[in-house]
Amino acid sequence: MDLPIRHRSGTLEERGRGWPGAMAEFQEIFDRMNHFLESASSTPALTGTIAFAPPADLHETDTAYVVECELPGIAREDIDVEVGEHEVSITGELTGCEREGSLRRRGRPTGKFAYRALLPVDVKADEVTAALANGVLTVTVPKARPATPRHVEIEG
Repeated sequence: MDLPIRHRSGTLEERGRGWPGAMAEFQEIFDRMNHFLESASSTPALTGTIAFAPPADLHETDTAYVVECELPGIAREDIDVEVGEHEVSITGELTGCEREGSLRRRGRPTGKFAYRALLPVDVKADEVTAALANGVLTVTVPKARPATPRHVEIEG
């Protein structure tokens, strides 16, 4: 059985006039959600200056956290790695190369980038190592106290 198709002419805003203020309420909700997502996705010091976040993996071993961040075409001098008590931050800038002719399509990001990860335990900031090989930056952040599993007896 085919159901009838209802088509309402006009734009979404024009169709929403049947509900007083509905479109204004939706717009306000969208604006507030966008503002919330923008504020949650970047740090206050970096807001408005970051062009992209590079792809990265963070994994944990018994003694350290290891960050592998893809930064192809970026020189060591253009990368800054900072480690605090509970965080690791990788920032820098990728400048576009000079080309002859007109650029028809841009598929690779350029500009400032930032990757930041919060770590759940204290780390040894003075023992952090970083290596750049084949376009992948590997940052090893040793834990202050290695995680050692222990058996817990249940009482009662």
